[in-house]
Amino acid sequence: MNILNKRYAKYAAIGVLAAGILAVPVRAAILATEEPIAGATVVMEEYCQNVAAGAVSQPAAEPDAAQDPAAEPIAPPVQQEEPEDDHVNLNLNYSRLGIASKVDTYLNVRKKPSESSKIVGKLTKNAGCHIYTVRKGWAKMVSGKVTGWVKASYIVTDEKAEALATKVGRECVEIKADSLRVRALPTTDAPIYSIVSEGEEFVIRKQHLTMNFVNKVIKKQKISKDFISRAGGMEAIQANLDNWVCIRVDNELAFVAKEFVTEQYSLKRAVKVGTLSAGSSDGVSSNQVSIAEYAKQFLGNRYVWGGASLTGGTDCSGFTMSLYRKYGYSLPHNAAAQASVTRSVSSPQPGDLFFYSNGSRINHVAMYIGNGLVIHASNPSDGIKISNAYYRHPVKIGRVMN
Repeated sequence: MNILNKRYAKYAAIGVLAAGILAVPVRAAILATEEPIAGATVVMEEYCQNVAAGAVSQPAAEPDAAQDPAAEPIAPPVQQEEPEDDHVNLNLNYSRLGIASKVDTYLNVRKKPSESSKIVGKLTKNAGCHIYTVRKGWAKMVSGKVTGWVKASYIVTDEKAEALATKVGRECVEIKADSLRVRALPTTDAPIYSIVSEGEEFVIRKQHLTMNFVNKVIKKQKISKDFISRAGGMEAIQANLDNWVCIRVDNELAFVAKEFVTEQYSLKRAVKVGTLSAGSSDGVSSNQVSIAEYAKQFLGNRYVWGGASLTGGTDCSGFTMSLYRKYGYSLPHNAAAQASVTRSVSSPQPGDLFFYSNGSRINHVAMYIGNGLVIHASNPSDGIKISNAYYRHPVKIGRVMN
C-alpha cells in the first residue's frame, strides 16, 4: 500500500470503488480474536443490551442519469494498472478527476442536467468524482454509488484537481471483514470499543504506533489501570504495536488490526440520498419526513464539541437536540441521556435516533433519514455527514416520544 508522499503534488490515479454508502444489516459473523465465532448473534445482542443498560446512567456529557447523445463523450473510468512511482495511490480511479472544492458545504447531484431535476445524491465539499463529460455548464459524474449531473462551475478538474487531491485527501483504512471488532487498545485482549461493518472507511490517526502515542491515548481518553489490566497490561500492548493502526471513530480514537483493513489515501465520495415522501403503506408520517429533510440541509456544516448550533457548529447530541427543538421536543444535550428518554424500536423510521457505544457508555447519536442512512455530527474533519446507519453497530434505536 502506497500512502501519499507530499512531494507528489501533480499526479493522481483515482476511480470508483465498489464500496458505497448503502444500508448494511447487522450480520452474525463477529470477529472475536479477529476470527469468526459461533453464536455471534447472541454475543452481539448481549453486548448491546449490557452497554445500553449501563450507559444511560453515565454522567459524561458532550457539552441514473441517461447519457446525453449531444454531449461530448469521455471514456468511462477504468481500473489503473500498477501505478507509476510518481503517482499517488488513492481510493478512486479516473480518466478525468473532479473535486467539489467551490462549495461551502455540499453540491446536489441531479438525475438530469437541470436544477428542476430530481436530486439523487450529494457531493460534499472536497469530495472526488470521475467526470464523464461537461455540457452547457453541467458535468456528468460518478462518485461512490452515485451517478448524475452537477453544476460544473463548482468543480475543479484535471491538473488542478490532481494537485488539490494531495491536500484534501486523507489517509484511511477500509474495513475488509464483516462485523470487525474495533478495540480500545491495540491488542485482541482489550475490551471492544465498537463493531464496524465491512466496506466502511475510517480516517487513520496514527499508522505506526509507539508506546508514547498509546500513553497519550490512554491519558486523553481517561483509560483506567483496570481497563489496561484487562487488556493484558502494557507489556502485551507493546508486543502488538506493529500489527495495529489507530483510527478515528467519530470524535474518539480506537484501534484495528492491520490484517483486516486496507490502508489507502482517500478522497470523500458522494452519498446516495434522495427526497423522502410520506405514505400510509410504509407508515411514514409527514412529520417524520419533515424532520429528516430538515436535517439534510445542514450536511457539511461544522462539528464543534459542546456546540448546539446547526449552522455555527454542533456536536452529535447538540445536533439531534437542535433538530427536535424546532419541532417542539425537548431532548438533553447528551447522547446517553437522549437514549434514556427514547423508546426502543426494532424497525427504524425517519427521525429515529441511532445510538452507538465506545464499549463502556453510549458516546454517539445519529438521526435516521431513511434508505438505510443516518445523518450525524461526526468529528471536526467531516462535520455533519451522512453515513450507512450500520457503519458502527448501534446499541439502541430510539424513537422520541410525544
